[in-house]
Amino acid sequence: MRLRVVLEPSEEGGYTIYVPSLPGCISEGDTKEEALENIREAIDLYLETVEDDLTFSETAEQIEIAV
Repeated sequence: MRLRVVLEPSEEGGYTIYVPSLPGCISEGDTKEEALENIREAIDLYLETVEDDLTFSETAEQIEIAV
């Protein structure tokens, strides 16, 4: 899955990073690399909680697509 993230320098130093398509999915890091690593973890956790809340009927079919 590919998601667009926004990486901004923080006034206090380091970087803030967020995912516009996932409201509230935000992280930070001291370096760009650390911020990117942290947002990957935040995305995994965000999507895990969304997936846990889904319920499907017995006839439902799950299909993965690339966007």
